[in-house]
Amino acid sequence: MLSDAVRHLFDGYIMATFFCHKCNALWESDKRQPGFKETCTGCGAYLHCCKNCRFHTPSAHNQCYIPNTEYVADRKGLNFCEEFEFRSGPAKPDANTEKQQETKSKLDALFGEEDKKPASFDDLFKE
Repeated sequence: MLSDAVRHLFDGYIMATFFCHKCNALWESDKRQPGFKETCTGCGAYLHCCKNCRFHTPSAHNQCYIPNTEYVADRKGLNFCEEFEFRSGPAKPDANTEKQQETKSKLDALFGEEDKKPASFDDLFKE
């Protein structure tokens, strides 16, 4: 919906600004929505997917605000949902991702940042 979108006035036309869910690259097109199989020019992610839809609500049943939509297994993959409407504005950072990064940095501080992996299976048993 254009009222939710970031708006630009260009020669009397109002254009919404949409971004990829994965890399936040700007999607530029004269169409209102991406095609079913259209991909991001920045990262190659599918644009017509749940993560880019304004109705995507992780806490809702089927992770969709609209109750009667079909189940989609891969939220980042392409789908053929007729209810799809491109989410406006850049993707919001995931709260879990921030917590994971914070926890990882605490563990790295505690145990060291280097991953000391053995070169081979036999190296596991050497002292």
